Amino acid sequence: MMLMAASFCDVNLGCGLRKLHDFHSTPNGKTRSHAHAQNLCSYSKQHIYLKRLDIKQVEVKRRFKLHQVSSGKNAHSSELAKEDDISMATLIWRAIKLPIYSVALVPLTIGSASAYLQSSTFPATRYFVLLVSSILVITWLNLSNDVYDFDTGADKNKRESVVNLIGSRTGTLLAAYMFLVLGLIGLTWVSLEAGHLRAMLLLACAIFCGYIYQCPPFRLSYHGLGEPLCFAAFGPFATTGFYWLMGNNSSVNCLPLTGTVLCASLLIGFTTSLILFCSHFHQVEEDTTVGKISPLVTELSLVV
Repeated sequence: MMLMAASFCDVNLGCGLRKLHDFHSTPNGKTRSHAHAQNLCSYSKQHIYLKRLDIKQVEVKRRFKLHQVSSGKNAHSSELAKEDDISMATLIWRAIKLPIYSVALVPLTIGSASAYLQSSTFPATRYFVLLVSSILVITWLNLSNDVYDFDTGADKNKRESVVNLIGSRTGTLLAAYMFLVLGLIGLTWVSLEAGHLRAMLLLACAIFCGYIYQCPPFRLSYHGLGEPLCFAAFGPFATTGFYWLMGNNSSVNCLPLTGTVLCASLLIGFTTSLILFCSHFHQVEEDTTVGKISPLVTELSLVV
């Protein structure tokens, strides 16, 4: 029985191999084998084509990134070249910062107008002495700010910095405090002439705000408090102080603190604070590098 089964399996296996050989030997079988080979060849070609396409795409992206980097470097180089081409007269004009002296003119003029509304008097001599004294105090702020920013490295690459232009930190600082002393002399003279020491106290508070804004060991502007100090100094303190000094005379000993002058002082405070805030936009990177926490640096850190 087992011998018959083995014989049967041999017969079937032989028949299967014979059929497979006959299938490939027939024209139909050859056609199918050829078609299968063609399909494999076509698939291989498609795979190679897609692989080459991916390589080309990667190469195009790499070249595009290199082009962007090269363009950025060229733009930066052109900007540096433009900065190098700036004349000395332009740098001096930038260092003077003439628009900043409007904060000496506006509080005094608004305070004088409010005083004239109450007393109908305008002491011209006081006005011009106060104007010159205020300009001297603002000059102290400007120069000392350049000195202390130079110390922290914030103005290291700032060509229009007074310290970088003059080349002397000590000379700039001495000149700054000389201007401050002259300004204080003018303000004190007007206060004594007007007989209004409360006004002088307000102006002294305004100057103290400027000192702790930038001078060591306080440097509160590096801790995000520059705008509140600016608001207080040029708003309620300076405007109200000038209002009392310009309105005090023999007939009127002390003007009342009206809502008009209060509202005007608040408006001036907000305006000067906004000007200071806008000055941070072009120096965010420098402020971040030296650790100066301006409102913009704080906002960007919160976003990130």
